[in-house]
Parts: sequence; structure tokens; C-alpha cells
Amino acid sequence: MKRIAASLIATTLALTAAPLLLPTPAHAETLRMKVKQEQHYNMPKRGMTMAEVRHEYGAPLKVLATRGGSSKYQPPIHRWEYAKYIVYFEYSHVIHSVLRTPGPHAL
Repeated sequence: MKRIAASLIATTLALTAAPLLLPTPAHAETLRMKVKQEQHYNMPKRGMTMAEVRHEYGAPLKVLATRGGSSKYQPPIHRWEYAKYIVYFEYSHVIHSVLRTPGPHAL
């Protein structure tokens, strides 16, 4: 009987907390719009080398500190900041480019 009561309490708490943990529709829509905008923006593509990016897009405004690289399971990730986007490299190849967004209060 105690197990059933504990189970019911845990289920009730989980169902009550679920809406707080899920993203709100407004936030999800904002994220969808950002992804759609990124698809049409001219940014470095996945697989480009650092040399290709520098040649085609110019020198970055800022080269951020490298992260990772302590083992083969954590390759070095390099980040280059441009005026409107940030490019992420794994070793020397682009893995992702994202538009820069304003701070958290802008949403």
C-alpha cells in the first residue's frame, strides 16, 4: 500500500512539474524563426577548413579560447566570432555556424 501511495505522489509531482520544464510555445516559435533565418544567411558551411573560412569570410573579429582537447573523446573546439555569427570548428573543420543573438533580455 505504501508503494502505491508513493507511486501516486511521484506521478502527481511529475505531472505537475512537466509544464514548468517544457519550453513555452512563444520560445519555441522564436527558436524556429532563428533557425529559419540562419538557413538563408551566408555563413561558413559544415566541413570548410579554417583556411577556407578565412579566405572567403575574412579574419574573425575575435578568436575565442579553445575548449576541450584533453582526450580523443573531447576534441579541441575552436570558436571564431564575426560581426553577425560565430563559427565553431572541431580541429580545423567547421562543425556549426550560428547567428549571434542579443542577451537573454532580448527575447
